[in-house]
Amino acid sequence: MRLKRYTDYSLRVLIYAGLHGDRKVTVDEISKNFDISRNHLVKVVHGLSGKGYLKTVRGKGGGMYLARPAGVIGVGEVIRAMEGTIEIVECHDPPCPIAPMCRLKDVLAAARRAFLNELDRHSIADLIKNKEELTRLFGYG
Repeated sequence: MRLKRYTDYSLRVLIYAGLHGDRKVTVDEISKNFDISRNHLVKVVHGLSGKGYLKTVRGKGGGMYLARPAGVIGVGEVIRAMEGTIEIVECHDPPCPIAPMCRLKDVLAAARRAFLNELDRHSIADLIKNKEELTRLFGYG
């Protein structure tokens, strides 16, 4: 299973914001540190703020920070919110002739549940437990 780039970038933004606590971070800062297009990140930040994961402040001295504590932002929750429908295969586009009797769809559905259940066990706080090492990578430690 592969996540959309949008979801990947969303998680990176949340990790970066989580590393900085209450300090506002900027799109330009994240773009530079992750070598991601600023235009892509603007869309990602807009989506994250619209779904209540980020608070944004406009103007001089503006930026963004986590809207909720990192410990209550679940990784599985974020992935579901950013990915939308998570299907491993499409049984009806094009229509599969064995769909009514297919057992593969049940196996894949169970795999998807296991995947999401594992992600539900983790929060953004879990992803930044090694804060010192991560901030050193960005030249802050």
